[in-house]
Amino acid sequence: MPQILRVDARDPDAALIARAHHFCRPGLVVAYPTDTLYGLAVDPRNATAVRRLFELKGRAETSALTLIAADVAQVREAAEMTAAAERLAARWWPGPLTIVIGAGPPLAAETLAGGRTVGVRVPDHPVAVALARLAGFCVTATSANRSGGTAAVTPDAVSEALPGVDAILDAGAAPGGAPSTIVDASTRDVTLIRAGVVPWDRVLRSLE
Repeated sequence: MPQILRVDARDPDAALIARAHHFCRPGLVVAYPTDTLYGLAVDPRNATAVRRLFELKGRAETSALTLIAADVAQVREAAEMTAAAERLAARWWPGPLTIVIGAGPPLAAETLAGGRTVGVRVPDHPVAVALARLAGFCVTATSANRSGGTAAVTPDAVSEALPGVDAILDAGAAPGGAPSTIVDASTRDVTLIRAGVVPWDRVLRSLE
C-alpha cells in the first residue's frame, strides 16, 4: 500500500513535499495532483525509475512520457524552447497546455521512447509546482492509472488503480475533466497532437 501524505492543495506543507521528493530520489513513484488529473512523478533522467513507471502503469515503452516543471526556466534545462513555444508558454502557463519541443541531453532515452522531443508544461497547481521545484528539475506527468484505464482524479482512485505506487500526495480531488491540450511546437508550424482543456482555436489565436 502507498504512503499517504496529506497536504493542503493551496498551501502545501514544505516538509510533506520534501517527504514526497525523498521517495522520488531513489527511483520510487509518487502520485500527485495537478490542475487536471492526478499524475505520477519520477525523475525523467533516471532510466531505472522510468522503466519502473512503465511497468507500474502497464504502459508500452514506445509511448513517451510528458513532464511538468516549476517554471519556464526549469523547462529550459530539460528541453529546447522554440520561439513559438516561448509565446505559448507566456500565454498559457501555468495551465493545461502541454508543449512538445526538442528534448535536452539530461533526459533518459526511456523517457523519450526513442524520440527526440518531449512534452512539458507548468501546471496551475501549488502541489505539483512545489514538487517540481524541490526536485530541482522537471518530473514526469503521466496520468495516475493503468494504461488504457480511467484517469484518476482522487487519491482513492489512484490507490485502487495503482496499489503498487510508493506514495501519494493527497490534496483531495483534482479538478478532473479533459486532460491538458498537447501541441507540437518543435518546428515552425505548431500542430495539435491531442485536444484537451485549451481549445485549439484559442491556441492558434494566441500565436497571431
